[in-house]
Amino acid sequence: MPSSQTTRALGLAGSLGGVTTAAGTGAALIAAGNNWYAGLDKPRWSPPGSAFAPAWSLVAASQAVGAWLVWRDDDDRDAIDVPALSSYAVQMWLSIAWLLLFFGLRRPALALIEVCVLWLAIAFTVAEFGRRHRFAALLVVPSLAAVTYLGALNAVIWRRNQR
Repeated sequence: MPSSQTTRALGLAGSLGGVTTAAGTGAALIAAGNNWYAGLDKPRWSPPGSAFAPAWSLVAASQAVGAWLVWRDDDDRDAIDVPALSSYAVQMWLSIAWLLLFFGLRRPALALIEVCVLWLAIAFTVAEFGRRHRFAALLVVPSLAAVTYLGALNAVIWRRNQR
């Protein structure tokens, strides 16, 4: 049985609240590693450290709306799509792990391995969301693009800064 508009609004607020918490954690990790990042040998196409947190937040908010759409669609069907929502949760944790490895621990080699796992998790989330709600899947695609870019940037930074 479908829930009320209030329940759906609270679900969206919860989804955005969860991603805001993750984004805040990420922003703290980025801030902690900003001086380190500024001192790295980076390619010309690398963004300034200050661009990571806002970009990450926008991508995460887009995914949160996608997760909410899947949850809302599940509500209409009286069945929760555990694989889709679980894959979303896993890839959000992996996003934080990449930030921790790259900015927090300053370990680009480990972050490079982790970003490959993150990319696969996001691709799986896109596929899982797409089974239930195509627009929700499209809202996760910017994350896949961003992580593709971050993976390439991570690889170049690791290669240029090996000591």
